[in-house]
Amino acid sequence: MLKTAFKPRWILSLVGALLVATGFVLLSQWQFNRSATEAPPPVTTTEKPVPLTSHLKPTEVLMAYKADQMVTATGRFLDGKQILVNNRLENGQLGYWVVAAFKVDGAPDGNTIPVVRGWQPDETAPSPAPTGELSLTGRLLPTEAPVSRDQRKASFDSLSVAELINVWDVPSYSGFLVAGPVSGADGVDYSAAATGLTQVTVGPQPQERQINWLNVFYGIEWVVFAGFAVFLWYRLVADDYRREQEDIADAAAIAAGLDPAAVYRDEVRLNALAAEAEHAGSTQTATHIPTPTQNENKDQK
Repeated sequence: MLKTAFKPRWILSLVGALLVATGFVLLSQWQFNRSATEAPPPVTTTEKPVPLTSHLKPTEVLMAYKADQMVTATGRFLDGKQILVNNRLENGQLGYWVVAAFKVDGAPDGNTIPVVRGWQPDETAPSPAPTGELSLTGRLLPTEAPVSRDQRKASFDSLSVAELINVWDVPSYSGFLVAGPVSGADGVDYSAAATGLTQVTVGPQPQERQINWLNVFYGIEWVVFAGFAVFLWYRLVADDYRREQEDIADAAAIAAGLDPAAVYRDEVRLNALAAEAEHAGSTQTATHIPTPTQNENKDQK
C-alpha cells in the first residue's frame, strides 16, 4: 500500500488534504481564542480617575478595555433634558434612575454624555438637575441596547445612548456615566444625596475571564474536520490499492485460463461456507456438552 501512496497523484492529494486540514486547525484556533472574553482592566487602573476627554472620543465605540473606567469631566447639565429609566435595583429595591444630558467642556462639536445623577423609588418627577459649571467624577459604562417603548409611559426601559440622541436631539458619547461626587464652581456639593436622590453604586467588574462554551465546541468541530480530511485521503489510497490487487488477481486468473468472475464467485462461496461451518461448529460445541444428568442416564443404561 505504501507504493500506491507514493504515486504522484496521491502525493499531490496528500498535500491538498494537509492544506485543508491546516485551514481547519487555524479556524479551530480562532474559535478557541474567541471562547474566552478579554479580562477587564485591572482595578488599579480603572479606579484611578482620568479626564473623559483624553480617555474616549465621542466618535469612538466604547470598547471593553476602556469601559468601567472612573473618569472626571467638567461642564453643565442641559436644561429640560432629563429622563427616568425604570427597573433599576438599588439596595434590593426596584426603582428609577434619573438620567440627564451633560455637556462636556472640551468635547468636540459640543458633545454630551448621559449621566446617571441618582436613584429614586417612584416615577414622580425628579428634582431638576443643578445648574451652572460643574465638576463630576463617575464610572464610564457602555450603552445599553434600545428597547421598544410604550410612548404612554413616562420612563424608559433601557439607557440607550442611540435612543437618547434622538430624544434629546444632541450629539453624544457612546457610553454613559454613573455620577459619584458632583460639585459646583464654588465647591457646593450637588451629588445624589444633596439633590434628594439615592447614590447609585456601581463597583468594578469581576476580573475573571468568561468562557463561551459554544466557541469551544466549534473549535473541537474544526479539529474533527481536519482529521477527517486526512482520513478521507487514506481511504481513497486504500481503495486504489484494493483495486490494484483485484486487477492483479484477475490477470493471474486469465493467464491460468480461468474466468475471473467464476473465481470471484467461488471465493465468495468458499468464504460463506467457511463462516457457516465455523458458526455451526461453535453452536454444536455449546449444545453437546454433556450435563451431569445425561451422564447418569448413560451409566444406568
